[in-house]
Amino acid sequence: MTTMTVDYTVRLRFSEDSQAAATHTNLSAVRLDGPVLWIAGDETATIERLTADNPERPAEFGDEARFRLGDLVDLPGADADEEADVEGLARSGHFLWAVGSHSLRRKQIRSHHDGPKALKRLARTEGQDNRQILVRLPIADVDGVPTPVPEKVVDGVRHQAAALSGKDDLRRLLRDDEHLARFLPIPGKDNGLDIEGIAVRDDRVYLGLRGPVLRGWAFVLEVRPYVTEDEPARLRLRPFEDGRPYRKHVLDLNGLGVRDLCPDGDDLLVLAGPTMALDGPVRIYRWHGAARTEMPSIVRDKLISRELELTFGEGDDHAEGMSMLGDDRVLVVYDSPAAARLTEDGTVIADVLLLPGR
Repeated sequence: MTTMTVDYTVRLRFSEDSQAAATHTNLSAVRLDGPVLWIAGDETATIERLTADNPERPAEFGDEARFRLGDLVDLPGADADEEADVEGLARSGHFLWAVGSHSLRRKQIRSHHDGPKALKRLARTEGQDNRQILVRLPIADVDGVPTPVPEKVVDGVRHQAAALSGKDDLRRLLRDDEHLARFLPIPGKDNGLDIEGIAVRDDRVYLGLRGPVLRGWAFVLEVRPYVTEDEPARLRLRPFEDGRPYRKHVLDLNGLGVRDLCPDGDDLLVLAGPTMALDGPVRIYRWHGAARTEMPSIVRDKLISRELELTFGEGDDHAEGMSMLGDDRVLVVYDSPAAARLTEDGTVIADVLLLPGR
């Protein structure tokens, strides 16, 4: 295990609209895609695209474009602009993937709340339909830039933007799960169900859970989405050998939950942090050979290694998203960034870290 050393930093420059929506201070997901960086915050139902000033070694990503998820897929919420709490982004083949947290949330006690009113507020929990999304968006080259589109034809096959829905809704599928079902009514920040990472390799989609963590074990769900010709805008899930539409893997992350996932060859890098509302510790692990796994796994000992120990702030600088940057570095973005990461013109500073042994 190596203590984090920042190799260099990059600037993420956001539009006035994103600054007004506080996307730049609520970053939850990031994924590099050639000359662009896909970004999402957890307070909107949009995905942002930033373009590199120099694709070979970017110092800044800017020229932001915003894409409303409701313009591309049917969202489950009545209001297409209700926050989707996008917590993970993945890029594979012709598609960009996005996943919502699927979590419930508990009302916070604010500084002006006191006594019975504060306790009543703390007792309230709520869910939002748009948080329960898994979407697959076709990516096309538009004016030389990767762009999400409603549909795309590849080798004569038409691919539409698609979303998981109906009987394949993840919360519905987990209602009878022997490990996870009892955590569905619990808010994410209370160790309830909370999806915070996604990685895609071929037809495999891995979903990392920040919570629950059970007896120190963190969960990653593996699913195999597909579409049919009669319903090309609806993702379905292929059953595994046991008939379930998902496979569970449990990881020894020393009591931490998954905050993001990122493919690195056949391995998965796992950004790990506290399940509860704590500042740290924060680490990057390597799940060796994850993409070759053919059964539910107990990921411990030689199957997993601790790669980096990340720094964290007190009440700020919470590492939430990471992406490979080249073959030997990872880009890390932060929720609630420290004041030193923010500039008056809407730029946020992200870190680039060198992976050990590279």
